[in-house]
Amino acid sequence: MKNTLQIVSATYINDYKLNITFNDGFVGIVDFSFYLNKSLNPSIRIFLDLKKFKSFQVKTANYCGGL
Repeated sequence: MKNTLQIVSATYINDYKLNITFNDGFVGIVDFSFYLNKSLNPSIRIFLDLKKFKSFQVKTANYCGGL
């Protein structure tokens, strides 16, 4: 059985970009700007506020934006 891919850590870079490390050792930069700007969901769009976006935490291997 394959292991589940999980986020180990994430650090804010700039704008809407995070440097994300996964449990398989892969590290990559994810730019959320396109997703946030295209979303019509107000629960997602609140993270266009950079203060809210930067307040993310990694909890139990999930991205929890400002929650």
